[in-house]
Amino acid sequence: MIDFDNIKVVADITRHQARTQPDHIAQVFEGRETTYAELDKRACQVAQGLIAEGIQKNSRIAFMGKGSDHYFEMLNGAFKVGAVVVGVNWRLAGPEVEYILTDSHSEIVFVSEDFYATVEAVLDKCPNVRKVIALDGGHPTWPSFTEWRDGFEAVDPNVDTGPEDDVIQLYTSGTTGYPKGVQLTNANYMSIFDQAERAGWADWTPEDKNLVVMPLFHVAGVNVGMLGLAHGCTNIILKDVDPAAILDAVQDHKLSIAFMVPAVILFLTMMPNVREVDYSSLKYILYGASPIQESLLLQAQELFGCKFIQVYGLTETAGGATVLKPEDHDPARGKLRSCGQPSPGVELRIVDERGSEVAVGEVGEITLKSACIMKGYWRRDEATQEAIKESWFYTGDAGYVDDEGFLYIHDRVKDMIVSGGENVYPAEVENALFNHPDIADVAVIGVPDDKWGEAVKAIVVPEQGKSPDPKEIITWAKTQIAGYKVPKTVDFIDALPRNPSGKILRRELRDPYWEGRERKVG
Repeated sequence: MIDFDNIKVVADITRHQARTQPDHIAQVFEGRETTYAELDKRACQVAQGLIAEGIQKNSRIAFMGKGSDHYFEMLNGAFKVGAVVVGVNWRLAGPEVEYILTDSHSEIVFVSEDFYATVEAVLDKCPNVRKVIALDGGHPTWPSFTEWRDGFEAVDPNVDTGPEDDVIQLYTSGTTGYPKGVQLTNANYMSIFDQAERAGWADWTPEDKNLVVMPLFHVAGVNVGMLGLAHGCTNIILKDVDPAAILDAVQDHKLSIAFMVPAVILFLTMMPNVREVDYSSLKYILYGASPIQESLLLQAQELFGCKFIQVYGLTETAGGATVLKPEDHDPARGKLRSCGQPSPGVELRIVDERGSEVAVGEVGEITLKSACIMKGYWRRDEATQEAIKESWFYTGDAGYVDDEGFLYIHDRVKDMIVSGGENVYPAEVENALFNHPDIADVAVIGVPDDKWGEAVKAIVVPEQGKSPDPKEIITWAKTQIAGYKVPKTVDFIDALPRNPSGKILRRELRDPYWEGRERKVG
């Protein structure tokens, strides 16, 4: 259980655990073990280092790296100063990284070795960045994280932070072609912690070994790590989503809790040694971020033999909203295609295009009201006002509720594609493809994919007299945008269907590919 009397803001997490269980192992990464006393000490050193670098309350600092114990030292140090950690998706192309560093006004960048070259290439275009710290060391000009950290005293600055102070800023792909920074506050995280405990999906204890494997630029990756520390668990951190390493961690560390997106669960079921692993330590597998195929869920339940819990939420809701509890995973309940009921403290309504609530069983837009709803989009007041109306957050997802209050995702009001748990907005991809000299017009849609849920497809109108090669378009797109946003396939068409105002009728393009499927999402 989380001690809410002593953990009132996220900066209190390591303070409290260092006081109550200093010698307990907080995290394990590639053979390095860190106790809670050591984690809090290092967070204090990071905090003093940030202060020495001129970082103040509400300053932005960025992180671009894979899974690492150093991330949580940096994160908790930032919490102690009241600085805001900006997660940078390491799958992004250089121009996208440059945009996020500039838009966020990040002053310091913590970067792991895999991405030194990416940051080097954009640094001269990011005027706000004053310093880069090399998390893995070995850079000719940037200071090593450990040497930088250890140059400061382990004194907690005890900066006063409150519920409405931002703590984390994560970027979502933008419907207008630009990502938006989601401002998540102390209050948002206290709400998520409360939801998790009251809904029963995070009744964790210090004896639990918690897998932290999802990317740390995702709300899921960050939250699972923070929840583990808040409960005093031992976090087992993996650098990459590597199915073989996950299975080894289950057995070697006796994992009891693991969060994975459905694509990772699928990859595990395909491993040749999957039935040779001892899963007896596993208590829960949590999943979310994209829909899961019912057949895969049934297979996974049989294979791993533990309780399964689905959590539906968005970055804008700090990752929480509804939960499908273990007892509702019984096929006899008939709820496997649902994403559960609202968590305690969350109100849910399904509304029509006028904002009026629709009847049970009728499809409309999913709206949510809760203390977990983001403060807003960073420096995007108009986008914030469009998304949050009278305290209700409009998710852009379409769905319905049954007579027991279980939510079912039906389609998307907005055009977002979810591929392997990653959000891809067509406008972003289209903006990149429009720069190709042989493309006159283009629309991007999501089509069914058995591995990723959805795959990105481009529907292209060629320039007159041109006959572009699909493979060449895909190769070219990889130089413009992150690999997961690049179309997997390209089809050609004479003209795109549009309404009288010129808006592309994506539904007409999507429907043939989804014919015969109950849901119009992966």
